[in-house]
Amino acid sequence: MSPPFDCVAVACRGEIALRVIRACRELGIRSLALVAADERGGIAEREADAAVEVPTYLDAATLAVTAAAGGADALHPGYGFLSESPDLAEACRAAGLAFVGPSADALATLGRKDAARELAQRAGVPVVPGGADADDVGYPLLVKARAGGGGRGMRVVADASELAAAVEAAAHEAAAAFGDRGVLYERYLEGARHVEVQILRDAHGAGLHLGERDCSLQRRHQKVIEEAPAPGVGRELRGELGAAALRLADAVDYVGAGTAEFLLAPDGSWYFLEMNARIQVEHPVTELVTSIDIVRRQLEIAAGLPLELQQGDVLLRGHAIEARIYAEDAEHGFLPTSGSVLAVRWPRGPGVRVDAGVDGGDVVGTRYDGLLAKLCVHGETRARAIARLRAALDDVVVLGLTTNLPLLRAVASHPDFERGGVDTGWLERTWQPAPDDEPPPEAQAAADAFAASERGVSPWQGRWRAVAGEPAVDAPVARAPDGALHVWLEGRDVRVERSALGEPERHARRAGGGAAGVARIVAPMPGAVLRLAVAEGDAVEERTPLLVLEAMKMEHPLWAPFAGRVVRVDCREGQQVAAGDLLLELAAGSAPELATG
Repeated sequence: MSPPFDCVAVACRGEIALRVIRACRELGIRSLALVAADERGGIAEREADAAVEVPTYLDAATLAVTAAAGGADALHPGYGFLSESPDLAEACRAAGLAFVGPSADALATLGRKDAARELAQRAGVPVVPGGADADDVGYPLLVKARAGGGGRGMRVVADASELAAAVEAAAHEAAAAFGDRGVLYERYLEGARHVEVQILRDAHGAGLHLGERDCSLQRRHQKVIEEAPAPGVGRELRGELGAAALRLADAVDYVGAGTAEFLLAPDGSWYFLEMNARIQVEHPVTELVTSIDIVRRQLEIAAGLPLELQQGDVLLRGHAIEARIYAEDAEHGFLPTSGSVLAVRWPRGPGVRVDAGVDGGDVVGTRYDGLLAKLCVHGETRARAIARLRAALDDVVVLGLTTNLPLLRAVASHPDFERGGVDTGWLERTWQPAPDDEPPPEAQAAADAFAASERGVSPWQGRWRAVAGEPAVDAPVARAPDGALHVWLEGRDVRVERSALGEPERHARRAGGGAAGVARIVAPMPGAVLRLAVAEGDAVEERTPLLVLEAMKMEHPLWAPFAGRVVRVDCREGQQVAAGDLLLELAAGSAPELATG
């Protein structure tokens, strides 16, 4: 069979760009990577057949015109950016390109959560109680951006006293991410699980669902670990959710791959949340249990080909789990991190799949989403998949920047996760990080052994066995361009700095030290000072909010690490700051450390 397209423009980045490029390669389609100026030379450009620079991923008209000028006859938006934008779908139509996704009309309807709620109600699908009046909805409630997704523009409100601040924060975040300040209110269902259904529907009206995924393991309303099928969801409930998802798709004449998201309440009731009109980050777990290539089906459907699959052809085999590996510091408030990837090792073996968006030598910044890779495993049973996940996480090495691997390893070994059925609030209730910013003796020993054998050769990476008392240290080590050594110990990157004399010096991995009793609060990442809550001379209690940074279109509050007094403010609202910039100082009688929330 001839390829459905000659050339597909890939208007996304990271691992999903590579996923689309490889699907094109299998179908005999040329790929054209649309690459932002600050990502030239990156992994998408290296893997695609051709690449062309665009000023941004957020200009629909420029993306479509550039793709057409580059010889593409279709455009795949991946996820994020403009993947659910009616403007991009319309711009592609105007440029003579096939848009790999639903129509602009369907995107406009599904892209607004209030409109999608109304659609669901007309289709006979239950929705979470909600509306435009918070008092009518009742507390606790969830403030949600009416546009966009990905956890941005969402705040949980316990009572009326918290509402105004939550609305302002959610609206500001939504405006930065989606250009729409509108919010709505939904009843917050405590103890609920997040379950979603993958659908495919072609341009001829034929559709089917590929079963469900459990996405309840979340932090800040953003998914961390997903699995398919969902624990505890049997054939009857699977059929109900799948039928509801397809009714929604039929109601807007949906064309392509999409995902209907639901909440499962503790009493067994279920409610529609929203429809994601694009490929999902977590689509690999569905591919692993169904053996259906979702990205390939997207391309075929966009070319007008029929599905040639019926619901009876969809069989779920075994169990699959995906762990998202992020450049973030889970032990300091899930703050985004950045740096050069000095060395990387992804696991291999039966039942292991890694969709990675970085390789050794790549630079990770904080301008874009910090997803580095998706580690996916498949096993005959859920227990086998969990065992495979634990082993695979132990095999990962990412030297050069802090990642969330310690969190992923802790979750994979937790008995609650092993039993299955955790709710959306479980991770934030359960995760109790024990940050230790002092490099352990084992890291010092490995760094010393590495430096002693370098003989001036730098940079270099490899495995070194350092014997320094008991126990012996066997760890990957790499030298960064600034001369610091990075040691991989117990699933984390440990930075060990060295003085000009070559003697090891112990430094906190996160800046923020100072004289005894003084905390220097520094910017943990590049961003803008969104709100400043204190002034010089103010007395503060432990965990008092000091300021809010905005980075990656999300808000990141910084808190007082102890009770004391503000002795210096070195920033102002609206100011752009770099990572490590001094923001303010607190005086107290306890040891200083940076506190974030």
